[in-house]
Order: sequence, then structure tokens, then C-alpha cells
Amino acid sequence: MTPRAVRPPDRDDLDRAWRAVSSVLDPTPLVPSPLAPGALLKLETFQPTGAFKVRGALAAVAALPPGRPAVTASAGNHGLGMGHAAARSGADVTVVVSTRASPVKTDRIGGYPVRLVRHGTTYDEAEAHALTLPGHYVSPYNDPAVIAGQGTIGRELERQLERQAGGPLTVIAPVGGGGLLAGLALWARDRPDVRLVGVESAVSRGVAASVAAGRVVEVEVGETFADGLPGNLEPGSVTPGMIGRDAELTAVTDDQIRAAMRWLFREHGLVAEGAGAAGVAAVLAGKIEVTGRPVPIITGRNITIPTFIDAIREN
Repeated sequence: MTPRAVRPPDRDDLDRAWRAVSSVLDPTPLVPSPLAPGALLKLETFQPTGAFKVRGALAAVAALPPGRPAVTASAGNHGLGMGHAAARSGADVTVVVSTRASPVKTDRIGGYPVRLVRHGTTYDEAEAHALTLPGHYVSPYNDPAVIAGQGTIGRELERQLERQAGGPLTVIAPVGGGGLLAGLALWARDRPDVRLVGVESAVSRGVAASVAAGRVVEVEVGETFADGLPGNLEPGSVTPGMIGRDAELTAVTDDQIRAAMRWLFREHGLVAEGAGAAGVAAVLAGKIEVTGRPVPIITGRNITIPTFIDAIREN
């Protein structure tokens, strides 16, 4: 695959994304948690699509040239976000998913005014096909407007904490393609009181490998039920460079993610999909030496009932 020319986002992109996102989305809850002293959970599960990726989608569609169609690939949540943005704006959007994508997500994508295409058995295959289709390609992670849109979580968090006691924060985010963590890195660049930690699946560490190599490298991707985390990066992706400069990375197993999903349901009554519970999993498993107030981002709730029941069942 020939690398595309994608520029890293800057503060102007974040400002534009903030205007696009904050004008249509209500702030998501920030709730105290017994996870650790001073812990807060940022509940992106309360987004209208059930996941944080609607932020990047709204920012990306707002940045489209007038009349230009958009095409994207998605494991599910980004496609839902693009569908939501298309419904609001009337944009012409095509979403490519793999044949093994989560049915609860693809069924909901099909309910939006988008063209839904199923191709390949993995996200990597769906992405490769999407890149061949006509239109402006909106990557779920390797796109300046998308990254900036995800970074609006940080700006919103900053405003929510204005009236609370200060002190350093450890913001913890799941990592698949790295768009969320890169967006948070953009926001936190002038916030020395913010530490960023990204959490990958132990069977798919494409971002960590690329950060270590100083360039995008391909890794072997194992099986995981946390469908928002696995997959390789688009060649030339800007996310590893942004993350490697400003964030730390760790990884969790499926068993640790399941334990976190059980904990969130038991302690908070929250339904989180696998990727959405990754930050909590890292804290519970002792993968992060917490400094300051930990703020895991619970990124999504879109999971089938049988998968959720199986995940939280005590062994």
C-alpha cells in the first residue's frame, strides 16, 4: 500500500474541531470512581452513537470540501460516527467494514443514510479496499480532522475540571490505530500537568512497535474479542510519531479486559465494550503506576448482549 500524504494536526485543527463538536454534542459525564484515589471515569459511552468516535467523524465531515463524498473503513464505531455526521449534514458517505465486524455495530451503521460495503475478513482488508474507492478518504485514526476531533475529549475534560481541586492528571485511553491518544497528545502538548497512557491489546501492538521502530511497521495480529483494538496501521500513519513524543504505552490481555468489564458493571452499573474497558483493565492489573488523578476514558458501549454476558460471567 502506497503511503498517503497526511499531515499531523495542529492547534488550529483542534480549535476547528472543538467548534464542530461542542456545537452539537453535549459534554459526556465525568464521574468519581473507587478505582483508585481521586479517580474519575470519562463516560464516552453516553455519546449518541455509544462511542467517542462520533467526535472525530463530526470534525472530519465539517472539514470536507463542499460536495465532496467521503469514504472510510471502520471496525464499527467510526462508521457509526460517520453515519451520525452524515445524517446531520447530508454528506455523501461510504463505510467499508469487514464481514467479521461486530453485528451490533454494522446493523446500526446500516440504519444511517450511508453506503455500507462489506469487504474482507479483517479490518486491514476492509481498509485496503476503502482506499481504492473514489472520494475523500477519512481514516478512523490517520486524518488530521479526526485526530483533532478525538482531542476535544481533552478540552472538554479541562472545562469539567475547572471548578474542582487541581493537581496532575493521568489520562488513560485505549489504543487501536492511535487516533484518540494522538488527539489527546495534541491537546496536552501545553499541559505539563497531564500524563498520557495508552493501552493496547496484548495480541495487537502495532502502535508500540511503530513507536519503537520510528516508522510504521507491520505486526502479527492475534484474536481478541475487543474488536476496537486489533489491526495494523496504514503505512505512513502520523499517529505513532505524535504518541511516541508525548505518551506512554502498555498492553492488557482479554482476561484482564473481561475483569475490567465485570468491575465496571458491578461498581458503576456500566456496560462497556472490550476496547472501552481497556484503561480500567490496565489500572486493575497494575500495568500503570498511577500518578496524580487517574482518568480512564470509557470509550464505547457497543457490544452484543451475548458477548457482554459471556465477558462478565464469573469463571
